[in-house]
Amino acid sequence: MLAEFTGLTALAELASRLTRVDSPVIDNWSDVATCFRSWAGRPSLRNELRDHLNTLSPREAMWVIAHSRETTTHFSWCLRDEPDEPFTFWLHEYKPWRDWRPGYADSVHNHRYHFCTTLLRGSYLHERYDVRLGLGGRSVVWAKMESRAQCAAGAVGTLFADDFHRIPRAADGTMTFLVKSRAVSAFSLSYDPESGISHRHVPVEERLEDLTKNL
Repeated sequence: MLAEFTGLTALAELASRLTRVDSPVIDNWSDVATCFRSWAGRPSLRNELRDHLNTLSPREAMWVIAHSRETTTHFSWCLRDEPDEPFTFWLHEYKPWRDWRPGYADSVHNHRYHFCTTLLRGSYLHERYDVRLGLGGRSVVWAKMESRAQCAAGAVGTLFADDFHRIPRAADGTMTFLVKSRAVSAFSLSYDPESGISHRHVPVEERLEDLTKNL
């Protein structure tokens, strides 16, 4: 990451809270969730994020673009990724629902990392699932919905890497801010309840050795 790119004041404040020398919150993700919930309640957060993006230098903007990615349901914009910090900060910009393609947020899935999130604008339907895993935890055998909630702007949530959830629909213009842990698993899983098909997902950056062997 660019050495001079320290990010938004609000983000620097959150990073400082998570890595205090006298009380390392990041050692326990439940403590991170408590810290994040109090921080995310700031009424000026959305304006601060907007002002930050408006004042990026061309070099900083190129860094954000290079470290961000597109999925079938949303754009993931990376705002902070310091190598010596055990977390990263992101903005998720959901595509209009008519442009969604099956297989990402709308599938039953978990993540390789823990994360906390807050809805900056818009809304989405959020579902949590109980699942049964196959041999070695490398597939999903079945999934049963445990809860469903319509989440609006200001909502705050936390998911651990072994939690399974789904966002079947989001209002146009929905955006969220997230703090993610570093990966705690080598892969994640997704499951389609209609077809009963499970997929294991390994990020491309972890596959260079496989690429070399397969060449």
